[in-house]
Amino acid sequence: MQGDLKETSTDVLKAVVPVVLIVLLLNFTLLGMPASIVGRFLIGAILVTAGLILFLLGLKVSILPMGEVIGSELPQIGSVPLILLWTFLLGYTATMAEPPVRVLASYVEHASDGEVSSLLLIAFTALGIGLFMALAILRIFLGIPMAYLFAGGYIFILILSFFTPAQFLSIAFDAGGTTTGPVTVPVILSLGVGVTSVLGGKSSVADGFGLVGLASMGPVMAVMLMGVLLG
Repeated sequence: MQGDLKETSTDVLKAVVPVVLIVLLLNFTLLGMPASIVGRFLIGAILVTAGLILFLLGLKVSILPMGEVIGSELPQIGSVPLILLWTFLLGYTATMAEPPVRVLASYVEHASDGEVSSLLLIAFTALGIGLFMALAILRIFLGIPMAYLFAGGYIFILILSFFTPAQFLSIAFDAGGTTTGPVTVPVILSLGVGVTSVLGGKSSVADGFGLVGLASMGPVMAVMLMGVLLG
């Protein structure tokens, strides 16, 4: 635990400190912001650093091991539909808790003057992740080449883009990006690695990875479909 704390703290400081230094350099050379704003920025940076350390430490000691255990135990159920249902629920709930998804939804609701509900956007984004996580696990069981799913998925997205209102089109692609965050990605990766570790003839590298890229197509399609329905 102590070793994980030290490693996580070092990684977070390496990521946050350069950003803080660049902002301060920019302020003192070009911007000249009031001292009150600079002070708030520094306090915020300290809080962000502490929060990231605790958050990433929690991922290391709980979420990642839990995902691998769940992934290795799910195939023991023996029912593919039940496995896919639990995978969907894990993906859906993980996305509901994803901070970048909530930030995007909040900004979209504000920019659209409430026309696009943040709760509706979060729900559709989570629905897309859940469905495509289930599809990704099904791909492992059936041995479907990843290239076929990527090609088919992006062809469908391209076709759907001609029918999606412009404002939802841009939101959809941002929604796909926000789901590759610190909550969803560990769940997807650990689940995939856990499933492949107990299936004979499966490679943890060849079959356990690529799931994040596949799952991130789900929110794009889901939000585009939401735009078609609402537009």
